[in-house]
This record gives sequence, structure tokens and C-alpha cells, in this order.
Amino acid sequence: MPFLSATLARVKPSPTVAMNTRAAELKAAGADIIALAAGEPDFDTPDNIKAAGIAAIRAGRTKYTAPDGIPELKAAICAKFARENGLDYAPDQISVSSGGKQILYNALMATLDPGDEVVIPAPYWVSYPDMVLLAGGTPVIVPAGIDAGFKLTPDALEAAITPRTKWLIFNSPSNPTGAGYDRAELAALTEVLLRHPHVWVMTDDMYEHLVFDGFTFCTPAEVEPRLMGRTLTCNGVSKAYAMTGWRIGYAGGPRDLIGAMRKIQSQSTTNPCTISQWAALEALTGPQDFLAPNRALFQHRRDLVVTALNACPGIECAVPDGAFYVYPSIAGCIGKTTPRGVRIGTDADFAAALLEETGVAVVFGDAFGLSPHFRVSYAADDETLREACRRIRRFCDSLG
Repeated sequence: MPFLSATLARVKPSPTVAMNTRAAELKAAGADIIALAAGEPDFDTPDNIKAAGIAAIRAGRTKYTAPDGIPELKAAICAKFARENGLDYAPDQISVSSGGKQILYNALMATLDPGDEVVIPAPYWVSYPDMVLLAGGTPVIVPAGIDAGFKLTPDALEAAITPRTKWLIFNSPSNPTGAGYDRAELAALTEVLLRHPHVWVMTDDMYEHLVFDGFTFCTPAEVEPRLMGRTLTCNGVSKAYAMTGWRIGYAGGPRDLIGAMRKIQSQSTTNPCTISQWAALEALTGPQDFLAPNRALFQHRRDLVVTALNACPGIECAVPDGAFYVYPSIAGCIGKTTPRGVRIGTDADFAAALLEETGVAVVFGDAFGLSPHFRVSYAADDETLREACRRIRRFCDSLG
């Protein structure tokens, strides 16, 4: 359409949304669908958090707030960063937004000029490159494959940095792979960053509390305090607190950057939902005792899915450190043909045929920048996961 911008033409629709939409269409038509494409916990929001939202409504806390958050929530976020990450932020160094995605987008919009580069390790969350493009920047994709544990190496980071590099976007544990960086691995990366003072670091710590096997989460500014002045530490309540629809993300960072992000937000959405802010305050300051059993349940599901997928011919599935995804390789399935005569030339072909022929919805690896893979979200009950894996096994067995 001629009135649409050239910028929009560079941006792709979300592949995860597209897969969920197709799965919903098939289900509405009567198909037996198992949807493992959405990145959303299947747990309900804890009752105390829901009660805080209801109490906010009843107390009339339904008016505008400051564009980037109420003072009470900012204070709670400061306390969270100090308690859990050893990071000292003041309230005017905190931004609260309508979800973690808006935090990232505000920061990119506030800092990128045409030609500025943003280093993004692949596999990546699907929105990172497109947000960079929308903000006028250039994504620089650095492959981090299964042989590297899906982790960016110091040498690869060093090679990707140029005089035009503005940001490194860093996600641990990762969506889509669940790969986490330990303190030594992070220290090696921060050593590279110290040699390049023009490069800022945007961390996406959304899966901080969903880590397994005794893995200890850490974040770049915690590991290397000398990076505090050029790090935006991003987080939110969506995943660990099962609050995806409440839409609250937050970040701590340098005052000038936070002020610029506030300006962007004041001219877009203004404040996040007031009711959600009060609920998020309860999430961060209320009981945390549900986190450990939820984490243990996700680890159990991870083990179930990894074991089942590694029994499928043509599939190799690494063991994630956290989050609630696996990212198996299907290199052994490429070039084969389904019983319906569909040739598997790409991971998009695999995911489409898997959905159409078995009713299992997953997201193809090319959406995350690294093929041939697919992503499974194991945020589902055991029997659903077992049945999905049985169908995937039958599908792989049937390829010829």
C-alpha cells in the first residue's frame, strides 16, 4: 500500500503469532491441536497478586500515573535489584513500561540513528532484530550454534564490534534455547566490552528465576560493575510471576538513558496500566514461595521433553539451563519427505508439515535466526507434552 512507510516494509510479522493463529484456525475447524508455540507459563497468576489488582480497583487507583511508574513500584524494583542482583539503582534510574518489550523498544528508539549497529546473538528472541530496524538501526546477527551451547563467545563478540556498534542485546537464560551464561562466561564477555567503551549492553533477564540444576543466574553489570554506566538491565513480571497479560516490564540504567526512555513513553503509551503496577508491586514484595516449586515443575517438564525428543530419529536436543523452551536441531530430517509427499527442505517446512499432519504447533528455527531447528515451549502439563512428543516421534519415524 503506497501510504505505508519504508520502515514497515523491513519488518516481519511475528512468526510465533502466525503459528498460534494457524493452530487456532485448525482447532476451530475441528482438528486435534497441541499448541506448544506460545512463550507463556500455563500457571495462573498467584492469588495474592490478583488480590492486589482487585484491591487497587476498589481503592480507586485507576487514574494516570507518572509516565514510567508509580513511586512505590520503583522503590520495590530498586530493592529487588539490590537484593537479588547486587545492583544499586535510585528511583530516577528506573523505568516501568507496558511489558518488557516496550522497555527494549523505548531504549532503542531513544538511542539509535541510521547506521548504528546492534549486535544480536542468534538464536534470538524474534522481536530483537525487528525492533532495531523500526528504530532505524542495523541488526548485526552473530550465530551461536548448538556446538557452542547456543552461547556467544568472546572471539565472536570481538569480531562483531565495529565503530558503529551502539548496543549488544544479551539474553540469559535465552528464548528460544534456554541457554544460560555462568559467571565465568559472562566475565569473558564483559572483558571484551571493557575494551570497547562505545558499546552499551541491553540485558533481557526475563527468565532470571527459571533456572535449573543449581544454575546460578547473574547479569552483566553484576559481574562487571565497571559496565554499570552503560548497561540497561531489563526484567519484568511476565514469566516467573505468570503475569504475561498484566503487561509490566521494568529496567534500571543510567539517568540520562532512563530520562530519554521516559520521554519516548510519554509520547506513546504514557503510563503502564495503573492496576497492573499495583499488582506488580505485590509480586515483587509479597511471598516468593511459589517460585521454587514452579521452577522444579518446569525442570521436570524439561527433562521429559528432552528425553523424548532425543529418541526421535533426525533430532538432537540440547539440555537447557533455564526458561521453558527447548530448541532441537532437525538437521537429520532435512531432505526427507512426509507420507503426504511434502519435502522437508527447511525447518519452516518441518513445522508446517508437523502442524498439518500431526496437529502439533511449534515455531520454526529460522524465526529465531538459526536453522535447522524448532522451538518447543514446555509450559504444558505432562500428558500434553507426552502426547506431543509421541506425535513428533511418529512424524519423524514416517519421514522417508
